[in-house]
Amino acid sequence: MQRYKLFIVLAMLIAGLTLTIRSCQPADRSRHLADSDEPIYRLNDSICNAYSDFPETKNMERYLRNWMARYNIRGAQLAIMKDERLIYAKGFGWADQQDSILMEAGDIMRIASASKLITAIGIMKLCEEGKLSTESTVFGPEGILNDSIFLSYKDKRVPKITVHHLLNHTSGFSRRMGDPMFRSADLIRWTGRNRKLTNDEVIAFQLGLSLRDNPGGSAQYSNVGYLVLSRVIEEVSGMTYEDYVRKHVLEPAGCYDMQIARNFRHEKHRRESTYYGHAPEDLIESYDGSGLMREREYGGHNIAGLQGAGAWVCSAAELLRLVASIDGKPGVSDILSKESIELMTTLRRKGDFPYGWARLQTKGGILTRTGTMSGTAAYIKSNPHGLSYVLITNSSSYRGASFTNRIGQTIDNALTRVKEWPETVDLFTETPKRIDN
Repeated sequence: MQRYKLFIVLAMLIAGLTLTIRSCQPADRSRHLADSDEPIYRLNDSICNAYSDFPETKNMERYLRNWMARYNIRGAQLAIMKDERLIYAKGFGWADQQDSILMEAGDIMRIASASKLITAIGIMKLCEEGKLSTESTVFGPEGILNDSIFLSYKDKRVPKITVHHLLNHTSGFSRRMGDPMFRSADLIRWTGRNRKLTNDEVIAFQLGLSLRDNPGGSAQYSNVGYLVLSRVIEEVSGMTYEDYVRKHVLEPAGCYDMQIARNFRHEKHRRESTYYGHAPEDLIESYDGSGLMREREYGGHNIAGLQGAGAWVCSAAELLRLVASIDGKPGVSDILSKESIELMTTLRRKGDFPYGWARLQTKGGILTRTGTMSGTAAYIKSNPHGLSYVLITNSSSYRGASFTNRIGQTIDNALTRVKEWPETVDLFTETPKRIDN
């Protein structure tokens, strides 16, 4: 009996050691080379949960775990920045519950509409390259997208839509048929096809509806508007949307592990989490025209087809690195000019959206960006006078968008439980010299 107990203890110790090794060993460094032979610092491959094990954060972590349990959140990541330094990055819960894989700081997840911030930065880069203007018209014979598929618009006001209108959701696009980006099976029926629609066909469907308002009128959130911006980036740059953004936005910002999502579970990227909807038994008709019933997270919706409206996959740490590269502060080098950053964060009138962001607090300059879809939620807070952070989950809540909007309050409450943050840690630039296990 004593031998049996000893065997159990040894097995538990070995399992714990295995988890520690998994979480603290960098991934294959052969992927660390860019166009030159010089090694580059790949954030996701270099950080691990153990590097953010601080006694001062235990109360905060206990609060977050309780919150996750209350809403049945299987896994989450939190990254925190202070004075342009990444002072904390940790995963909580499961990256894959069935296979007992714990969430790590360098794992990646879908970020839903937080992707719009990435797209807006791509547009601003093209403007800085002199290839585009925010006042450029998008449709019509003289517009950026003037292929024949885009010329059969129903409303004569469509040629007045500019890049600016798409960026701040004042294009006038109607949602009386719902959000076409999340009604793939319906679009197939409505258009009489027996296959999924291409992105251009989705845009053409939207153009076949009357506008709800004049371009530049009242703001109404539009996923299709950011799909159009994805096509603008392709048309103007001559590259695919993903290739342009990775080469001209993400890599200059030091983000090497962001990519466009794939639709099915077996197509997951390296180190990508599994996703958990709040109602797994609630299947919907597949996006691809097969007629099969699928999970919303895996095949129900065309996640990859969202492109710049909601398809990016990344870690909380790299997303925060991108935020640091467009905040106009010293420390992390900015990839946009001061003028472009100001344009992204200036509201021309009350009620408008800032470019790529969801909300701007004009008094404190705090910017927030949310993202939610079945199987994930994301929240970004950029605070010029305090802590900035990113939280991403691999689970959704039955509360939908209201759940995501409350994440900020939850994290703010959690942060009050930390009395002092480390002053010498900066995971953006280097990993700690030693790990105390």
